[in-house]
Amino acid sequence: MDTKELLKKVRKIEIKTRRLSDHIFGGEYHSTFKGRGMTFSEVRQYQFGDDVRNIDWNVTARTNSPHIKVFEEERELTMMLMVDVSGSEMFGTQNQFKNEIVTEMAATLAFSATQNNDKIGLILFSDQIELYIPPKKGRSHVLRIIRELIEFKPKSKQTNVAEAFKFLSNVMKKKAIVFVLSDFVADNYKQNLKIAAGRHDITGIRIYDKHEEDIPNLGMVQMQDEETGELILVNTSSKKVRQNYNQFYNEKVNYFKDSFTKSGAGVIDCRVDESYVKKLLGYFKRRG
Repeated sequence: MDTKELLKKVRKIEIKTRRLSDHIFGGEYHSTFKGRGMTFSEVRQYQFGDDVRNIDWNVTARTNSPHIKVFEEERELTMMLMVDVSGSEMFGTQNQFKNEIVTEMAATLAFSATQNNDKIGLILFSDQIELYIPPKKGRSHVLRIIRELIEFKPKSKQTNVAEAFKFLSNVMKKKAIVFVLSDFVADNYKQNLKIAAGRHDITGIRIYDKHEEDIPNLGMVQMQDEETGELILVNTSSKKVRQNYNQFYNEKVNYFKDSFTKSGAGVIDCRVDESYVKKLLGYFKRRG
């Protein structure tokens, strides 16, 4: 893609997603995530009605009069966007590929965070860490993130979600708001997710196409595995084949929901032909 074409695409996404984040998500994002982090501010004398759990016993003993610790909201938060760039993200039958929806959702979330003057970082992953952009503030930084989401070419087409969570835990020592965008056709990441969720506020956004849920009966069909590149002949008229695929797919979906829920993380399911705006808004409202 030439530079002119790329800039046109970035601008188009910025106009669409910025409008959404300004009108819809700014306030929702703010009320959902602000005030989660509290930092110590000062010690002052106890006043009637103060929460006794905040009494500073050391200062109280030293001064012979009750003092309490005062906390204030951490005004600045950090948002990390973790985006799956493996081969299966190129799948799509409903006007848009999954990776196009991912780009729009990530941009909308990034602009919502920018409105709050928060930092935004990006991790692109396959079965390895493809790209890491450390958190920074500002519009030009968000535009760089959108640019990478549009034109980045991954080295690998396979997926390893566990590796991505491991990397997150290593690079982000302070609490962050983390959105993981993937189709989550993966497993063996529960433990790494649990560790990361112990420190960070994590939400998994599963983006999928309805034609991935069931294979239609089309007779003998040549299919390519997007992650391995392997071409295979599949007899889609076989009920057993369709059942096996359905079972495999459902196992991955259930593993995703179970892993995130049990780790205390949030879950959003978004089909490519559904409104991601409604999905995000509904999620923020439920959590707010």
